[in-house]
Amino acid sequence: MSAPIVIVGAGLAGLRTAEELRRAGYEGGVLLLGDESRPPYDRPPLSKQFVRGETDDTTLRPPEFFAEKNIELRLGTAVTGVDTAAHTISTADGGELAYDQLIIATGLRPRRLPGLPEMAGLHVLRAHEDAETLRAELDGTARALIIGAGFIGCELAASFRAAGIAVSMVEPQPTPLASVLGERIGELVARMHRAEGVDLRCGIGVDTLRADDTGHVRGALLTDGTEIDADVVVLGVGSVPVTDWLAGSGIELAEPAAGGGVLADEVGRTSAADVWVVGDVAAWQHDTGERKRVEHWTSAGEQAKLLVTALLGGTAPTAARVPYFWSDQYDVKIQALGTPSPADDVTVVTDDGRKFLVYYSRDGILTAVLGAGLTGQVMKLRAKLATPTPVADLLAAAG
Repeated sequence: MSAPIVIVGAGLAGLRTAEELRRAGYEGGVLLLGDESRPPYDRPPLSKQFVRGETDDTTLRPPEFFAEKNIELRLGTAVTGVDTAAHTISTADGGELAYDQLIIATGLRPRRLPGLPEMAGLHVLRAHEDAETLRAELDGTARALIIGAGFIGCELAASFRAAGIAVSMVEPQPTPLASVLGERIGELVARMHRAEGVDLRCGIGVDTLRADDTGHVRGALLTDGTEIDADVVVLGVGSVPVTDWLAGSGIELAEPAAGGGVLADEVGRTSAADVWVVGDVAAWQHDTGERKRVEHWTSAGEQAKLLVTALLGGTAPTAARVPYFWSDQYDVKIQALGTPSPADDVTVVTDDGRKFLVYYSRDGILTAVLGAGLTGQVMKLRAKLATPTPVADLLAAAG
């Protein structure tokens, strides 16, 4: 029997790749390995509906799906190394598995802050287990501190406020989401959180955490010398690609300063023969020639289709792909099409004090559209981002 296609990582990207293999008519063995004990699940609800107690199940596919599609799902299996010459991977239990093609889909792990001690009441949020632990502790919590005002931090702030919890959010950058959306739009996001009662402090970091006599977190000392009381503290300071198991494999990785991850071409092919990469861990080559990671839910499915097409010998589609991401905060859905950059020119088209529409442009050409609470106005501009569109034309049409 020939070796299977092995997918390391049973998150969204790994699952979508297994699905695409079967959808494309591949009939050989497919082995999907996950280091968690839980079947593939959806991560976005963890910071929203799940932590608020509105849903208990974020499973992406029922158990019978894998039997029907003849996909072997092996959970609780951590992969510790790969021998690309021998076409084998090693597992934490001392086992060794052969592969015909290897697909890396190991995703990310939460970043920790150096110097902050581990203590009860200090949380990160990435895995389902993280969300379960956090949700259980919120019952009876009066005050929460969130360190980091990225998407996870902002979504958790909204969820905590919905539960009646007093929230402080500390962000070293000048505004929330400054590194993604730029400071001007970050100010609009900050305005929304402050209007909801969040004690948002930007341009400030955390010096150390305070604990009570039992070792449970009770607050933090900030770098400006002020103190914040808290019953729960959540770190939301970003994530790092899970690539340590590739040490010594010869598979080319991106430098940490460039975002890290596994380097690949425009269809996910890595520097090693018969090894591919998909999802958050993947630093794919983009139309600009730059190789970078994209940490968006929709990107995982799009990459899976391209990768499987190339792996099976087909020709990848050449139609322009328009990236899309969203974030639900309070009653507002923030959506973006394209690739916004803090370095872009920003035009605020509409702003009623809560909902807003923004055009990003570079050298006069539209690069992204972002809206808060304006779904229709954002989505109708997808075609404008598929071809070079002067932002001036859009502004003139808008009157």
